[in-house]
Amino acid sequence: MDPLIEKAREFAKNVHKDQKRNNGEPYFSHLEATAKYLEEMRMSATTIAAGWLHDSIEDVGVEPEILEKEFGKDVRFIVEGVTKLGHIKYHGTDRYNESLRKLFVAMSQDIRVLIVKLCDRLHNMETLEFVPAEKQRRIAGETLEIYAPIAYRLGIGKLSKRLEDLAFKYVYPKEYAEISSLLKEKREGEAESLEKFRKSITKELAATGIKDFKTDFRIKGIYSLYKKYINKSKDIDKIYDIAAMRILLKLPEDCYKVLGIIHSHFQPLPGKIKDYIAHPKQNGYQGLHTTVFTGHGTVAEVQIKTLEMHREAEYGIASHIDYKNNKKNAGIEWVKRILPSFILKNKTSDNDLQKDTPEWIRELVNYQSTSPNTEDVLDDIKSDFLNTRIFVFTPKGDVIDLPKDSTPIDFAYSIHSDIGNTMSGAKINGKMSTLSTVLKNGDIVEIITKKSSKPSRKWLESAQTALAKKHIKQLS
Repeated sequence: MDPLIEKAREFAKNVHKDQKRNNGEPYFSHLEATAKYLEEMRMSATTIAAGWLHDSIEDVGVEPEILEKEFGKDVRFIVEGVTKLGHIKYHGTDRYNESLRKLFVAMSQDIRVLIVKLCDRLHNMETLEFVPAEKQRRIAGETLEIYAPIAYRLGIGKLSKRLEDLAFKYVYPKEYAEISSLLKEKREGEAESLEKFRKSITKELAATGIKDFKTDFRIKGIYSLYKKYINKSKDIDKIYDIAAMRILLKLPEDCYKVLGIIHSHFQPLPGKIKDYIAHPKQNGYQGLHTTVFTGHGTVAEVQIKTLEMHREAEYGIASHIDYKNNKKNAGIEWVKRILPSFILKNKTSDNDLQKDTPEWIRELVNYQSTSPNTEDVLDDIKSDFLNTRIFVFTPKGDVIDLPKDSTPIDFAYSIHSDIGNTMSGAKINGKMSTLSTVLKNGDIVEIITKKSSKPSRKWLESAQTALAKKHIKQLS
């Protein structure tokens, strides 16, 4: 064990020795679990040490100066950041807004604070059964509405899935029981045919000379399955990706080769082939997805990706953090690349970093820095950035990332305010369409502009994004 981690472990064991959790276990068990999750994500010794110590200021009154003296400035900074998040008092309808504000401030300062907090929340969710019922519902609701979506948006799929599934049974207990029963029946009925399918694919790949690959099965998260179940009018037989077979390879070009081999032996379902390598999801996810008839009486989804893509799908933002050479400000380099320098408080400025900033982060920062009404801004952040997203394209093939139910109005303003302000019409997939048309994944949108055109107040009825609404209100 790294000396810094070992020292933090022993320190935590000593200062928390008299504390117990609600389930009667030593409080040390919570710190151990948090540190374990950070280790699974391959975080640095500094972050793991902070995981061991994250409750030492708030729960047992350890002075921050002591932490800095014993473990260094970075550990102190992370622990203090997590402590500040823990001070949020959730009262009434403002609790989510305040939580969002704190979380985004933490992300802007040092992403490690947020990652430790997510791991802390995960273990709290795993032991939620031991807290009072009212507190269970509050914590689970916060997890489902805030923490899980943020983990997803940061690409930390493994964490977001676990947080969603743990919260689901407390927020929607009846629905959880229903979908759990259906899932059990479905898995038992298809397990044998899926294993036969896996062996068939392995045989075909080996026959074409592809031997350096791994296969496994991904079981869909129960909350994700529930949402799809509702979208499919509660017909479980219309959901083909409950269990998806994963094929992991070394190189991206191998992924396309394997896709071709599979399609040459197994009939694909029309419209179910998705290339997330060429067009990654908004959280960075990459891979090829196809749904095929297995030949054994079932239909199955196959996900094809490289080992690196799989690692990023599991750990997202955490997989980008580089601590190896003990560089100054180590651990925030990934955040520097995605966040404009003016919100990186106490960090080195670098205007060049802004060019790689994702649009959703730019908009988020713009909301926080320009709007006088914090409550409205944070409601907008929830609706715009933490809900389901869709991908649509410009005629040149550029990907525009928008909230579900967006219209050409949102599309226009997401490109540039001048485009939205002078919009006179829109074409969707080459056909003239009304500005109130709801966009779908994969639509190609062309905005028609005229210098004499200006926003109409009626557009507010169709606009979904806060950015579009803001400009429309200003000029109409």
